[in-house]
Amino acid sequence: MTSAPAEPDRLLGGPRLGPIGWLRWLWRTLTSMRTALLLLLLLALAAVPGSLIPQENRQPAEAADFRKRNPGVSQLLDKLGFFHVFSSPWFAAVYLLLFVSLAGCIVPRCWHYARTLRAQPPAAPRNLARLPQHVRWTAPVADAGEAVLGAAHILRRRRFRVATELGEGGWVAAEKGSLREAGNLLFHLALFGLLVAVAIGSLFGTTGQKLVLQGDGFTNTRTQYDDFTPGTLANGDNLEPFGFQLKGFTATYQRTGPERGTASSFIARLSYTKGTDGMPRDARVEVNHPLDVNGTKVFLVGHGYAPVVTVRDGKGNVAWQGPVPFLPQDGNLRSVGVIKAPDAVDTKGRPDQLGFTGLFLPTVQLTKNGWLSTFPAADKPVMVLTAYHGDLGLNNGTPQNVYQLNTKRATQFKDSDGTPYARALRPGDRMKLPDGAGSLSFDGIQEWASFQIAHNPSNGTALWSAIAAGAGLMTSLFVRRRRIWVRVRPHAADGIGAQIEVAGLEPGSSDRLAEEVEEIAAELRARFPETPDDTPDSRPEERP
Repeated sequence: MTSAPAEPDRLLGGPRLGPIGWLRWLWRTLTSMRTALLLLLLLALAAVPGSLIPQENRQPAEAADFRKRNPGVSQLLDKLGFFHVFSSPWFAAVYLLLFVSLAGCIVPRCWHYARTLRAQPPAAPRNLARLPQHVRWTAPVADAGEAVLGAAHILRRRRFRVATELGEGGWVAAEKGSLREAGNLLFHLALFGLLVAVAIGSLFGTTGQKLVLQGDGFTNTRTQYDDFTPGTLANGDNLEPFGFQLKGFTATYQRTGPERGTASSFIARLSYTKGTDGMPRDARVEVNHPLDVNGTKVFLVGHGYAPVVTVRDGKGNVAWQGPVPFLPQDGNLRSVGVIKAPDAVDTKGRPDQLGFTGLFLPTVQLTKNGWLSTFPAADKPVMVLTAYHGDLGLNNGTPQNVYQLNTKRATQFKDSDGTPYARALRPGDRMKLPDGAGSLSFDGIQEWASFQIAHNPSNGTALWSAIAAGAGLMTSLFVRRRRIWVRVRPHAADGIGAQIEVAGLEPGSSDRLAEEVEEIAAELRARFPETPDDTPDSRPEERP
């Protein structure tokens, strides 16, 4: 007769976890400190692509250029969401898991810490001689309770939390250093606060870029931005009302030595107003010294040159006039730019469009590799341009990038030998287009500055969280948690006097605990001196 097969639970050695059991296991795993640290590391690693790869929502031009230069890799990166790292589902998943994990770690620990503060220090062990730091002597004490109360008084004066028990074998239990755990909890709470601040900033913050020519201004409305990125839940319609005018910009550079060409200072001089009818105020904006208007900060993030030009058409009329910003391409401010004249006419009075593209070089040097700039200051400025005419797509209603020229349907001017027409101009020079089609004069140079206008409603939360994190970390590192016990027993030999023991315990015991135990024992011995024949027992005893 065959026996019945064993039940699956018995074969596995225990009961199986049901749905509730698996949920409990997942919750305990997620809310463990080890998991929180792992998720924090994953969040830091997840942010790395966001700093290495241009982000579509914040750096659209750089992202487009990256896609153009790396078409094969860009397809893979696009599928992985690396061009939108901070708004991708996988980054949000790591962020939310870390948020939940920290909350699940911190809340139970806070309740446990609160219960610990309300509880009395643990009773003295029965055998204090087993503790690492131990001192014992016999004193002629008539009342053992008097020695217990005296020890309690000494420890309270040293700011220990004290519990006592009188009677035969009375003891004192003292504890100090609870702020160590408080600092640890404060650090983790502050880390939680930083996560909240980042979330609020991502949801409700706004960031925008604006290039401002010297003498021009800016009003903090959405339409004034060159590039505007609102938070997920921000619409950009309730921006802080203020405006400013760029009165001047000054840049100084190192002229000699190995740091030649390195910027010494960038200073933008602004005149700004708060609200719709505020009085103008002057301000200086420098790198890392933004202008703060009721929580909205104006950062200086870049600068460059804007050649002042006058474009005349085939009839000699002014088709366009003014400064044109050129965008820097390297540290010596070798810049590229585009000049457009959409309302020009040709020599016969027919509508035409003129366009110019080329380089601006603050300190020019012609080498075998082409036109270079050898210094960022405008010491020997030169503008090198080539010209186009025809349909540049300027009047067809389609928006264009102001820093790019659409030449698909346009014709490039040619020299008499058939080569592309190009000229190098210094301030005051004038280039005449072939066949009397027009001209361009280089009238002067202005400077421009680029500003980032950012509003983050969680800046205060982030600041105080960072301060709290530092305070909590310092507290957890430098506050020592230790326990001291004093036990008083009647002397067994003659029944006269009492045996007094002082012992201490500290996680990761150090020499400071031994010194503290000896100091407390010495202070207590001064009140209750040892008997002359008890000298050998009075020496400190240490146990491994």
